[in-house]
Amino acid sequence: MTTRRLEPGPIVVASHNPGKVREIEELLAPFGLAPVSAASLGLAEPEETGATFRANAELKARASAEAAGLPALADDSGLAVEALDGAPGIHSARWAGRPHDFAAAMARVERELQRAGATRGDDRRARFVCALAVAWPKGACVTFEGTVEGRILWPPRGDHGFGYDPIFVPDGYDRTFAEMEPAAKQEISHRARAFKALVEACLR
Repeated sequence: MTTRRLEPGPIVVASHNPGKVREIEELLAPFGLAPVSAASLGLAEPEETGATFRANAELKARASAEAAGLPALADDSGLAVEALDGAPGIHSARWAGRPHDFAAAMARVERELQRAGATRGDDRRARFVCALAVAWPKGACVTFEGTVEGRILWPPRGDHGFGYDPIFVPDGYDRTFAEMEPAAKQEISHRARAFKALVEACLR
């Protein structure tokens, strides 16, 4: 079955996270789309009741598409740490509380790793996971996933990015995501990899 294409025009970015919205807007910029955030439209954040990144992305995309009457793009992403059995995983944002305090969330990751005896090397393996869902009002919803492998570093380093970026070093690099310039991160990030699959399916 052929995936429905996204046509130039407005699209809702179904997120209230300014950093995430900014990254998605930058990815969409070359394709003639006019992104508008769910927050700027006053759309409520649906409760994320899914058991996977994919399920939560689809839930958020469908909710925004129906509420706005426009195509919507939603991201559900997070950090999965091997020594913590994949935590915080789909609860990555919840570990930061409300309002989000990712300094506290990163400190919790480190405490949990220390408690697990994961203090160095391969004991601190982790991955970022991103699911991107595109939904149309009263229509289809398609989802794409991307991952990037790496390790947890402590203490945090860097002022770029957002969320857990200051403690994540991707494989093949000696800098955290937060130490990379945005364009460099976009080349290899989990979100960029999911977006590449979306482009091939919906924007080519």
